[in-house]
Amino acid sequence: MASISLCMIVRDEKAVLGRCLESVAPAVDEIIVVDTGSMDGTKAVAAAYTDRIFDFAWVDDFSAARNASFAKATGDYILWLDADDVLLPEDLDALLCLKNRLDQSPADVVMMRYNTGFDSRGNPTFFFDRERLVRRAARPVWHGRVHEYIQCPGTRITVNIAVTHRSIKTAYTTRNLRIYEKMAAAGESFTPRDRFYYGRELYYHRQYDRAVQELQAFLAPGDGWLPDQLEACKFLSAALHDQGDRKGAFAALCRSFALGAPRADLVCGCGDLLLEQGDYPAAICWYKWTLELPQDLHSGFVNTDDTGYLPYLRLCVCYDRMGDHAAAARCNAQAAAYRPDDAAVQQNAAYFAALQQNAAYFAALQHAADLPSIGEDKEQNR
Repeated sequence: MASISLCMIVRDEKAVLGRCLESVAPAVDEIIVVDTGSMDGTKAVAAAYTDRIFDFAWVDDFSAARNASFAKATGDYILWLDADDVLLPEDLDALLCLKNRLDQSPADVVMMRYNTGFDSRGNPTFFFDRERLVRRAARPVWHGRVHEYIQCPGTRITVNIAVTHRSIKTAYTTRNLRIYEKMAAAGESFTPRDRFYYGRELYYHRQYDRAVQELQAFLAPGDGWLPDQLEACKFLSAALHDQGDRKGAFAALCRSFALGAPRADLVCGCGDLLLEQGDYPAAICWYKWTLELPQDLHSGFVNTDDTGYLPYLRLCVCYDRMGDHAAAARCNAQAAAYRPDDAAVQQNAAYFAALQQNAAYFAALQHAADLPSIGEDKEQNR
C-alpha cells in the first residue's frame, strides 16, 4: 500500500485546524505542519496529531512555505490541505480506497474536486479541480507567491473525491493585494497567472480603473490558462459595469465567446445586463440560451447555480415585469427545484399565491357585479 504524507502550512488556525486533521488523519501516514508565525495556540492543536511541526519565517511567498513543507515529506505521495478544509466521511472512505490501489496503478498527479461554495442545504454549487495528491518521486514544485500552483510532470488522473472548504472567516483581507503590490514595486516580473489574479484582487478592493488595466493586459496576449481568461472576461465586465460602462461590460462578456465554447455564467451575465436595462425580451433569449448549454463539471471553475437556478429566477423576473405572471410563476417553480429553501424563491412563491388569491377575489366581485340585483330580478319576473 502506498504511503501518504499530509503537508500543511498554517498561521493562527487554532479554531479550525483540529477539525481538518481529525477528518483526514485515518488516511495519512504522517502529518507535517509548517507554521509561519502563529500566535494563537495553533501548534498546540497540531501537537495532538503529530510531532512533525516546523517553524518557517513568513516571506510573503506561499510557494516558499509549501515547498518547505513538501521537503519534509517521506511518504510515497503528498496530500496538501489548508487548515479550513475537511474531508467529508464519504470522501475519506474514497481516499482510503484510492490509497489501496495506488501501487497497482500509480499516477503522478491525482486531481480532486475542491468545493468552495454551497447552498443553504450544504450542497456544493461552486467547485473546481486541483492537483491534490502528488507522487513525491515526481518532484512536485510549487510556484507563485500568491494563488500558488503545483508543477508536477507525469501521468494525471481525476478521481471522484472532494475536499470541502469550510472557512469561518468573514472579512476579505488585503494580504494578497499587498504581496502583489510589493512584487510590482520591486520590479518583479508577473506571469500571466499573476497578472490575472492581481487584476482580480484590485477588483475585490474596488480599484476598478487599475483592475480594468491589469485584466486587459492579461487578456491581450491570449497566452493565459483558458479558465483564467474566461474569469478575466467576467471580472473585466464587472469592473466596467461598476464604472458605469454597461456597453463595455457587455462587450467584455461577449469577448469570452471567441475563446471557446460559451460558459453558462458568462451567457447568464449578458442576460443580467439586459435585464438591468429593462430589455426583457432580449434578456429572456440569453437566459434560455444559458439553460440549453451543456454542463462540464471539469472545465475549470464551475458554478452550478448558473446552469439552472439563476437563469430560471431571472426569467421569473422578466416574465413578471412583462405581465406574464403565469410564465413567471412556472419559472420560479423551476428555480425552486434547484433551491427550494432559497429566500427569493419562497418570497416569489408567496407573491404569486397572493396574486392568485387577488385574482380569484376580483373575479368573484366581477361575477357578483354581473348578476342582477334582487330588486332587478323581481322587476324582470313581473
